[in-house]
Amino acid sequence: MSKFKFVIKRSGAIVPFNEERIANVIYRAAVSVGGRDKDKAAELAQKVVQLMNESFEENYKPHVEEIQDIIEKVLIENGHAKVAKEFILYREEAARCRREDSRHYSKPSEVIPWAKVWRSLDWAVKHNLHTIESTNERIRNGEFPHIVHECETLYETQLDTASDLIRERADELKMVMVSGPSSSGKTTTTYKLEQRLKKLGMKFVPLIVDNYFFDLELHPKDEFGDYDFETPQALDLEMINEHLKLLAEGKEIKIPYYDFKEGKRYSDRTKIQLHEGEVLLIDSLHGLFPDFSREIPASQKFKLYLEPLLQMKTPEGEYIQWTDIRLIRRMLRDSVHRAYKPEQTLLHWHYVRSSEKRNILPYCNSADYILNTSLSYEIPLYRPKLLASFIEWEKKYKDDPLRIDAYTRASRVRGFLDAIEPVEDDSPVPGDSVLREFIGGSAINLH
Repeated sequence: MSKFKFVIKRSGAIVPFNEERIANVIYRAAVSVGGRDKDKAAELAQKVVQLMNESFEENYKPHVEEIQDIIEKVLIENGHAKVAKEFILYREEAARCRREDSRHYSKPSEVIPWAKVWRSLDWAVKHNLHTIESTNERIRNGEFPHIVHECETLYETQLDTASDLIRERADELKMVMVSGPSSSGKTTTTYKLEQRLKKLGMKFVPLIVDNYFFDLELHPKDEFGDYDFETPQALDLEMINEHLKLLAEGKEIKIPYYDFKEGKRYSDRTKIQLHEGEVLLIDSLHGLFPDFSREIPASQKFKLYLEPLLQMKTPEGEYIQWTDIRLIRRMLRDSVHRAYKPEQTLLHWHYVRSSEKRNILPYCNSADYILNTSLSYEIPLYRPKLLASFIEWEKKYKDDPLRIDAYTRASRVRGFLDAIEPVEDDSPVPGDSVLREFIGGSAINLH
């Protein structure tokens, strides 16, 4: 039993102490090194609380860093060196990210595909879509349908390039991996890529990676108790590697089936095999994650990375952040297809972002080709759909110390949505556009 009621966060905010969060943190570190014993994590959390009780006086408000120091100590002293190392590495990475977020470095970040970004910026400048003001001017001049055409042409041209690069390696390839962070447009892009390559004579066998999730009870949770499906450790990476290796060798396997309603995985459900001339097609958040396909030689896989690399400045001179575009996309998609309220997406996004920074973005430059899935015309369409909600959330979370991230994002998005010229009529958007994956009305069967 803890004698502490409050904790001091790094921001200085004082929030309620929650022992369960300690157990979640330990379990997440254990999962990263292959452990899945929740009872042991809970037992170690109790030891952490016990040591805190011994170390601090009644009514003391421990700082989050002090608690993390004690977690490290308990893990090491109880023979969990691997878990302790993972936890230490996580702390160091988190500290590095905080330093980078608070400074402007002259050294380019290694997790940004700079060459692609500069090409995207060059395109935006040429089409007068590089600022909200210039975009507004074109919209007021009645050019919205033409802007849609320009953006869609750029996207399709990139798809053509990706298809050509894959076709050139068709003789040696065993699998094509379409990867990228949440709501980057993987589903539509994978479908359209497959259609192009079929016309070029290639044959594909899809592999649905979601079937490799561990049972729900084995998933780690975030600090608010939500199950974490974003981390690569939520997937059975050992089984995925084993199956990919066997498939590349031409052998037949039986893939599992994951029932999301039950939160349970069933083994050996569907037979799958690569025959002569067939290539495995994989759509996954973590296709670039090294452990995802470590058994497969680089020559046998083509890695395509997607991200909406929009290059558009706000009136304040700041670029619209790519993560904000994907946040809006996921809000719209989840509210329609997953009965998930947009506000829930906002509150969970800090966790999505944390996983991306650690498990997806660091590997973007290992891709064989990077495709920018942003569409400059999508921002005007979002204003009438969500501006009122972001205004409400900005006010709601302004003084909530547990929701600083939600407030920051809501305020930032409200700012650029408020500045953009609204467009309510989405009829100029093609039925097969990647944007239809999020705003609805897709002519492609995506589910």
